[in-house]
Amino acid sequence: MIDIGSLRALAAVEQHGSVIAASESIGFSPSAVSQQVKKLEKEAGFTVLERRGRGVLLTERGQALAAYGRRILAELEELQSTLLADPAKPEGKLRVVAFSTACRGLVGPLLGRLAAAGTMLDVSVLAEDPREAVARVANGEADLGLVHNWNSVPLVIPEHLTLEWLCEDVADVLVHRDHPLAGRTEVEPAHLVGERWISTPNGAICNEALLRIFTGLGRVPNIQVYDPDFATHIALVQQGAVVALVPRLGRGVLPPEVVAVPVTNPAQARQVGIVYRRTMTASPGIRHVAAILREISGPAEL
Repeated sequence: MIDIGSLRALAAVEQHGSVIAASESIGFSPSAVSQQVKKLEKEAGFTVLERRGRGVLLTERGQALAAYGRRILAELEELQSTLLADPAKPEGKLRVVAFSTACRGLVGPLLGRLAAAGTMLDVSVLAEDPREAVARVANGEADLGLVHNWNSVPLVIPEHLTLEWLCEDVADVLVHRDHPLAGRTEVEPAHLVGERWISTPNGAICNEALLRIFTGLGRVPNIQVYDPDFATHIALVQQGAVVALVPRLGRGVLPPEVVAVPVTNPAQARQVGIVYRRTMTASPGIRHVAAILREISGPAEL
């Protein structure tokens, strides 16, 4: 009989392209993954991996076996999260991956509520950008992801994941109180040409959202500083060195020297939601955490 652990090891190798990467994703040592694959080859009676340069490739029959394995593992996950779970008692481990502002604005309050209620649900959290969060949930490295989708930078969600929107998070331009724009009730992209900016790193979704503001003007923002932490953005605006585009979620109270000005035409906003595998739809842990997050985010804009 083919062992489930061996199928999981083969599926991980197929997903990640190497034994080392597969071992990191499922928490085994590389030698343990190799042993599981060899055990599977012995049980199946044919070779499933072939070495190619420094990596490995699945044989044709290995690919077919991995496809069967993924379906079996998905059905097993669905079984464990539904029929074998008590819907009235969310418990066990739940791996959450969330972008940094959601960690502050949503996950922090979530963990506080779980602790206060004395729940048996053991939640671990990893901070990642939405694209990485989607990938981790899709390949089984995480159970639930908190993601955002800017109106100008859509997020791609694989078909085997479910996406539930929680709220809208508006982003404002932050300027020093002595800045000429500080007295305005709103600004348009044309008002922002020529400003010195701080931005999240190149390739980050929030960086792409900033770049898109200037698309219709045929310009690019003058980005002086790149930093992934919005707290740094606020600190540099406080010094009068730059301006910044910062979402409201997890932002906290701004220093007195910093003024937030809404952007219009178009408004800058992102939808915040959760993603999880469809096989986990009825999971008591997923449903419990999702309900709390909906309460925390509320129906209004953040």
